[in-house]
Amino acid sequence: MAWRWLAVLAALVAGSAQAQAPAAAWVQLVDGGAAEVRAVAEGATCPNAMIDGKPQPLQLRAEASPADFPGAVCTLALPKGASSISVGGHALPPVPAAINRIVVMGDTGCRLKGMVVQDCNDARAWPFALVMKHAAAEKPDLVVHVGDYYYREVPCPAMYSGCAGSPHGDLWPSWNEDFFAPAAPLLDAAPWVFARGNHEDCERGWKGWTRMLEAGPNTPSCQVASAPFAVPIGGVTLRVFDSAVPNDRLVKKEQVEIVARQLATLPQHAPEPTDWIVTHRPFWGEAPIFTLGPLGVFNVGLNRVEQAAARGKDLSSVAMVLSGHVHHFASFDFGATRPSQLVVGTGGDVGEKFDPAKLHANTVNIDGMEASNLTFRQYGYFVMERGPTGWTGLFKDIDGKPVARCTLAGRKLTCGRV
Repeated sequence: MAWRWLAVLAALVAGSAQAQAPAAAWVQLVDGGAAEVRAVAEGATCPNAMIDGKPQPLQLRAEASPADFPGAVCTLALPKGASSISVGGHALPPVPAAINRIVVMGDTGCRLKGMVVQDCNDARAWPFALVMKHAAAEKPDLVVHVGDYYYREVPCPAMYSGCAGSPHGDLWPSWNEDFFAPAAPLLDAAPWVFARGNHEDCERGWKGWTRMLEAGPNTPSCQVASAPFAVPIGGVTLRVFDSAVPNDRLVKKEQVEIVARQLATLPQHAPEPTDWIVTHRPFWGEAPIFTLGPLGVFNVGLNRVEQAAARGKDLSSVAMVLSGHVHHFASFDFGATRPSQLVVGTGGDVGEKFDPAKLHANTVNIDGMEASNLTFRQYGYFVMERGPTGWTGLFKDIDGKPVARCTLAGRKLTCGRV
């Protein structure tokens, strides 16, 4: 009879694990387009998942650490074609058979660092939750985050109501407030691809990054660069590169080598460009540093390290580089000889002070080549829709209102007012 009681006890334990809702849960795509369930448990024990009606235990990815990350991080590789997914009773989105609509955003957290204090408690001063709400309503097939999740590095100043009560430091409460809680509607709506930003480097938020979002295995120490990985989405392959470290303006040999090793994973002598590099820092972007009054804004080009690594390399497979880092929307079309560059660093962190709020189109020269450029400063997100001849994109503001429209056909990126 003892075995019956043991069986009943095991069933009760399993049922308890199944009923234990996680603190956060999501589906992310990793190398080769494989899908994983990830979950942050409420305690040290991983919950169960239900995959197409069958219970499966999640495996431990990172042990609970009471001092900073009190919930274990758990994972489970999803079988291809899984259509019903839940963790601890929390429903998660399956991977669609076809990925035709993509939401893109980056630079999403609430800045608390040095003299820059954002009003984290004001839904329009830090509008990431609004961005997520409207982005979820787009019903995307995939979400691409181009990096920078963790921003609450220092305490909110005393007696300042704008961020009163905010957590800080590379801890679960900060990560939850900066990303997981406001992103919940979109985490429930579609699978994600995560790129690492400079806010997740070895000096800032690496612990939360490697525990929870890193596509590769969790590591006990910080990795200077995550391994590149590829996500095929039908006719396009996302090549996710780590640009957390490369300096924006100083060319450092060891950093150039980091980028060059990632570029070496690209297909060589491709007959047509079908890859998108997804990386936090733009290869060919600009950042406004001051205004010259009636002469306009003075910009500096980015990123010297990536440019040095790319110079002379075979980029024949690359149609576009998709990035954030600069807190504005910008498009750069170089013609057929260089991949286009799209910057969507608009998810919630403070915007670039000297950028125009209205759409500004001009021609710029970056790394020796002219580009047609569109730039503006607004919070929001970008929705890309696959069409018969390429992709159409809409940038939408925090109220879901269209602001700019883009088309991408091969390397030709054309953006303008809606």
